[in-house]
Amino acid sequence: MAEIGKRNTLRILREKPAGLYLDAGALGEILLPRREMPGTWLLGEELDVFLHHDSEDRPVATLRQPKAIPGQCARLKCTAVTQVGAFLDWGLPKELFVPFREQKIRMEPGKSYTVFIYVDPEGGRILATTRLARHLDLTPPPWQPGQSVNLIIHGKTPLGYKAIIEHTHTGLLYADAVFRELRPGESTTGIISAIRPDGKIDLSLRPPGRDHIEDLAERILHELTARGGFWALSDESPPALIREELDTSKRSFKQATGLLFRQGLVTLHPEGIRIVNE
Repeated sequence: MAEIGKRNTLRILREKPAGLYLDAGALGEILLPRREMPGTWLLGEELDVFLHHDSEDRPVATLRQPKAIPGQCARLKCTAVTQVGAFLDWGLPKELFVPFREQKIRMEPGKSYTVFIYVDPEGGRILATTRLARHLDLTPPPWQPGQSVNLIIHGKTPLGYKAIIEHTHTGLLYADAVFRELRPGESTTGIISAIRPDGKIDLSLRPPGRDHIEDLAERILHELTARGGFWALSDESPPALIREELDTSKRSFKQATGLLFRQGLVTLHPEGIRIVNE
């Protein structure tokens, strides 16, 4: 069954001056506007389209894919504010509406906001909200410590960075475990560090324990090869320089270089690391 807010495969019924009419089952016939039509098509063939609403709140089809769909979070720019709410650029001609009641703080044109996109159960329209708590953390976390997950950074606190996990839960990246600046709306991959008894989730950008050290050691060895066998980075280097070069702590750097030394792959000197040539 065809659904608003999702991609659907619909059959072409006929062509009219306005565009192509598609068979959307219980939703009736839905227009694919002429400006959206593919270069070639045939009556009776099927098209993969995204269903949303036009400026008059009528169901309409598009071949485009929005920046995010219902059930997802995204960082979107506000393009306009009217007497009824704000509008966001989500990649479609009809912009995404955010009613005032769904804004924790009043939006301003030109600024970007992290929102959750959903289909209004009453009117069936696709809306966005900055009131994320209404839609996230509603079920027990389905992950295990050590599992890799997709993150969207959406805020910063004195403890660290708040992140949205797989569009369904929130977690925290502690500041002392993050070695680069993270931007609101940035997408990255993280690791579940721990799930506390109260359901709160601790996150990391690094694999746990030895996995992280082995990955770091491999990166260092690759960089040494690229630099001709020597890198002016050592145990004597300032932590800030190591963080800038490798996005890691000095402790992890020393563990990784120690691992390479024990494997006989490098020699360690006060002035830097040198690769061992066979």
